[in-house]
Amino acid sequence: MKNKAYAIQFASSISIKACKSFFIGELLFSDNDELFYRFNTDKYVYIFKYGVVCFYNIDTTKRKEILLELLNYSKIANSNEIFEEIEIITGGVKNSISIESIELSSLSVDKLRLSMLNISQSVALDHYADLTGDILEDTNKHTLYLEEKGKLDIGGQKLKKYIGKVLNIKNKISENLYIFDSHDITWGDEELNELDQELKKAFDLKDRSQSLQKQVSIIKENLELFKDIMFHRHSSNLEWIIIILILVEVVDMFILRFL
Repeated sequence: MKNKAYAIQFASSISIKACKSFFIGELLFSDNDELFYRFNTDKYVYIFKYGVVCFYNIDTTKRKEILLELLNYSKIANSNEIFEEIEIITGGVKNSISIESIELSSLSVDKLRLSMLNISQSVALDHYADLTGDILEDTNKHTLYLEEKGKLDIGGQKLKKYIGKVLNIKNKISENLYIFDSHDITWGDEELNELDQELKKAFDLKDRSQSLQKQVSIIKENLELFKDIMFHRHSSNLEWIIIILILVEVVDMFILRFL
């Protein structure tokens, strides 16, 4: 049997609590980060708080209806659609993973959920890679200006917001991606644990995640340098103000003595 799994970065975040209260479907699993639903007997939807939704065996029309409903529980719909679609084949001799398809020896809810989870993590990585890439490009522009002009073209409140944006992305990556951890459903099940590792390897999740973390670290180091330069400039300005005030006081004292 062949069916397709489709994962999309739908929004910046989805309220799991609100979605759980109002979304209609057979809820198979829930926690603070995820909701896993079944429709009929062979259709599934996996919802993640970081804005990714994964569908299994659900046609395009129904997907659009579900995403339209999820807008009610979401923040900042993603205009730049990032998605992955992969075929899941069941009834194979053994579990086998490739870029084009996932072949499972049997279709169980846990195997399907694990497959959908890793597809969703791959989409989330692409999303964060895009965000990080844009920030790195902007940071490189500032460092180039610093090299050419010997001064920064960013500072004050703008620099603080920039640093905050980078730290926010870094925190989201650490909080939402489970690349280096085995999921709860794999505990005590050798086959599921092996499937999880094969999925991570096929989607190159660990290497992509490490590359992303390195990029974020580079950006953070550059912004820390910018902050130090800004503080040094601010400190120098304060020193000149103090010097000028002292000179004014000295001049004022001489004038008073002269008079």
